[in-house]
Amino acid sequence: MRHLIDPTDLSMQELDEVISLALDIIDNREKYAEVCRGKKLATLFYEPSTRTRLSFTSAMMELGGNVLGFSDAKSSSVSKGETCADTTKVISCFADIIAMRHFEEGAALVAALNARVPVINAGDGSHSHPTQTLTDLLTIKREIGRFDHITVGFCGDLKFGRTVHSLIKALSRYEGVKVVLISPEQLRLPSYMKHEVCEQNGIEYKEVATMEEVMGELDVLYMTRVQQERFDDPEEYERLKDSFILDVDKLRGAQPHMRILHPLPRVNEITVEVDNDPRAAYFRQVENGKFVRMALMLKLLEWAKDESKTQPLLPEGVERNTRVCSNRRCISNMENVDRLFRPSLNGDGSWRCVYCESKAK
Repeated sequence: MRHLIDPTDLSMQELDEVISLALDIIDNREKYAEVCRGKKLATLFYEPSTRTRLSFTSAMMELGGNVLGFSDAKSSSVSKGETCADTTKVISCFADIIAMRHFEEGAALVAALNARVPVINAGDGSHSHPTQTLTDLLTIKREIGRFDHITVGFCGDLKFGRTVHSLIKALSRYEGVKVVLISPEQLRLPSYMKHEVCEQNGIEYKEVATMEEVMGELDVLYMTRVQQERFDDPEEYERLKDSFILDVDKLRGAQPHMRILHPLPRVNEITVEVDNDPRAAYFRQVENGKFVRMALMLKLLEWAKDESKTQPLLPEGVERNTRVCSNRRCISNMENVDRLFRPSLNGDGSWRCVYCESKAK
């Protein structure tokens, strides 16, 4: 069975296949109108979503398939205490493919370990959001024309932003990529991302305090909102939420070919005047999400029939139930699942949680 839990679950060749298929779908919509007739997508959304859930729904409908599921955990058996693993086993009886968004980090991996159909991670807490990454990559391909030898600035909430983490992971596999990290000190990219993703893959990166000082260097500016739901302290959120706002004045130093991306929803981190700038690609980005999810579902359904495409879900050297994750939002601290840990890649002797990549206590 094949699943998409992490952006790097797809090989470079498979990623190219998905992107190429999405581009063909864009050019030949009628050709794909009935290819999923009789297929069912289950959308299991345990936390609020507009773009991602409706994008999956629209994608399957445009392929001629059907959609079932829920958009609120309170309307599912989770309100009665059913675990993520059991829900997945049940839904596998009804659907051909599952898209899951969950507030517990690592929930998508638990689902994949228990499912009899392909599982797509539609966002697990602040950990990962691989289909948004595919959306971002398709947008970069259509707007910039390439993935290698580009400079990407990530601005805003880099600590909790799962879309940022996922895209940096994906870009780390291309040559000549430079990453600029623009954030307040409290919201900087986690150290494990810098060490295990950027440094291990030879990605050049730097941290700066303002977007103005690097605007002219960027091929892509990836804006994010400061996410209130990821803060334990409301006062800290109020203090940081307006840290970085992109307006037309800040764009004066940007290159003509530079493109602005945003996973949305926008609060006030991009002023509405910027929407009229041709470099603003975030609404085109939304539509790209539908096309790339169409392509991904087609590929996963195809690969489900191919035993050679079966993927190992757990890394080598995993230890079970010998440690406790330091992340209270991790599914291993919220549900009855095996506690899984792997050695850290930076050689410091520490252990990382397989579900959420946090350190062991």
